[in-house]
Amino acid sequence: MDHPEKSMRLNVPLNALRAFEAAARHLSVKDAAFELGVTPSAISHQIRILENILGVELLRRAGGGLELTESGEKLVPDLTDGFARIIHAVGNLQTGAVQGPLRLSMLPTFAAHWLSPRLVQYPFEKAGFELLISTSQQAVDLQAGVADSAIRHGQGQWPGLAADLLFNESVTLLGTPEMARGSTDDIRARISHANLFLSQHRRGNFATWNATLPGGPVTPAAITYVDSAGLGLRAAIDGAGMTLASSEIAASDIAAGRLAPLLPHKVASGAGYYLVYPDRLKRDRRLRNLRHWLLGIVDPVPAQTFAHTSPSQ
Repeated sequence: MDHPEKSMRLNVPLNALRAFEAAARHLSVKDAAFELGVTPSAISHQIRILENILGVELLRRAGGGLELTESGEKLVPDLTDGFARIIHAVGNLQTGAVQGPLRLSMLPTFAAHWLSPRLVQYPFEKAGFELLISTSQQAVDLQAGVADSAIRHGQGQWPGLAADLLFNESVTLLGTPEMARGSTDDIRARISHANLFLSQHRRGNFATWNATLPGGPVTPAAITYVDSAGLGLRAAIDGAGMTLASSEIAASDIAAGRLAPLLPHKVASGAGYYLVYPDRLKRDRRLRNLRHWLLGIVDPVPAQTFAHTSPSQ
């Protein structure tokens, strides 16, 4: 005789079900990936896993989009209802747990180079200002309750989430103050003998920055691609080379003399940093306190000082 708990076990990966449900709802792998904060290839991979486990085709290509198969149409309604119930249940728990610290997620680079130098101003001792800060290279699922709020890099559009702009972003070439000394010709010569530590997400930004550089583009001795802007900043601070990074994120390092713009040229990245949170938390005192503090300390950046570029890829 089967045990009841064994019969209730899910024999397919939850991530595969979530990927399929989102793709089926949007009839788009790209839109599903945007919603879940992953790559389109990850969505396609999870759907293939689910189809292989179930032994049926769930989605098929149709013209320029997707369509559900008969099996897919049978599966979608219960999945959508199930995930909605989970989100509702988690949301109810979150709403009731307003006395604990606000769980705030962000990119490691933002945490280390922008937030940390400013935390000396944060009123941790006041009631309603408690924080639990975590970092992640991936956008955590706020709707599912992984965190209460987050600071994200993008264009301010995340389905189902409110987004408050903290600041728009510009990028420039940074190195040690020693690298930035002397004439423009001296600096260009140093750049031609230096290693550029470039975040793989900044390839398009560097191409635009270099193409619009007064006096013509520069050619670094080598380019080393890294998986985060934070690693590029660390390498530049340590004197291992230079990096293209956000002027706003690096502002504290520049003010402290750890970094300096190598040339007086910067361009808009086409993105900004936002405080994001589910609509249901708009009246949460902890969220309101954090929002008021963040918006009160950001330095407005005049948009007209930057060249316009497309968003970084």
